[in-house]
Amino acid sequence: MIEAAILFAAACYGIALLLDLWRIVKGPNAADRILALDTMVINVIALLVLYGVWRDTAIYFEAAMLVAMVGFVSTVAYCRFLLRGDIIE
Repeated sequence: MIEAAILFAAACYGIALLLDLWRIVKGPNAADRILALDTMVINVIALLVLYGVWRDTAIYFEAAMLVAMVGFVSTVAYCRFLLRGDIIE
């Protein structure tokens, strides 16, 4: 039963990734694209955690933490570039 729930959740997050990709391509402005990229990072983290639960290993949880840190830094860098025009002062 847990495998069916994991499969359903993975399918839902896969569809969400496709919708995020559509928003990145068709976004009306840069802020929407940055928000869609941040949401895409969150969905990838959820997929990594689901895969770790399905495979019953802890290495994917560590990978999810690394993706979360890189996603946070990239979102902050994109927002700073959008607001100020440069990242490093």
